[in-house]
Amino acid sequence: QVQVVESGGGLVLAGGSLRLSCTISGLRFRDSAVGWFRQAPGKEREGLSCISWAHTTFYARSVKGRFTISRDNAKNTLYLQLNSLKPEDTAIYYCAARRDDLCGDSWNGPLEYMYWGQGTQVTVSS
Repeated sequence: QVQVVESGGGLVLAGGSLRLSCTISGLRFRDSAVGWFRQAPGKEREGLSCISWAHTTFYARSVKGRFTISRDNAKNTLYLQLNSLKPEDTAIYYCAARRDDLCGDSWNGPLEYMYWGQGTQVTVSS
């Protein structure tokens, strides 16, 4: 059984930083592409970033240059470093694992991901 558990969310002032973590068990983590999404109230789930088995990374335009995705295969853990946070970054952040080892052209599509965590709340105050 695959388990996906996010942590690291919280309340932060605008301009601040957070690091989100996601531990995935029950699948061959090192062979899977994994990514981060977020969903704000009343909005669709937004793909933020994806990292392939080979550590190739993809970012949404809205977060490129501020967020950094990384993975530690030895720990089966995915990370998202959030810097220069803005109030509009407030959302529930989700970690997800793809069905394959590459992110591909559709990396930001939720349907491409098979396993999801429960999410962690990030709130940025102005």
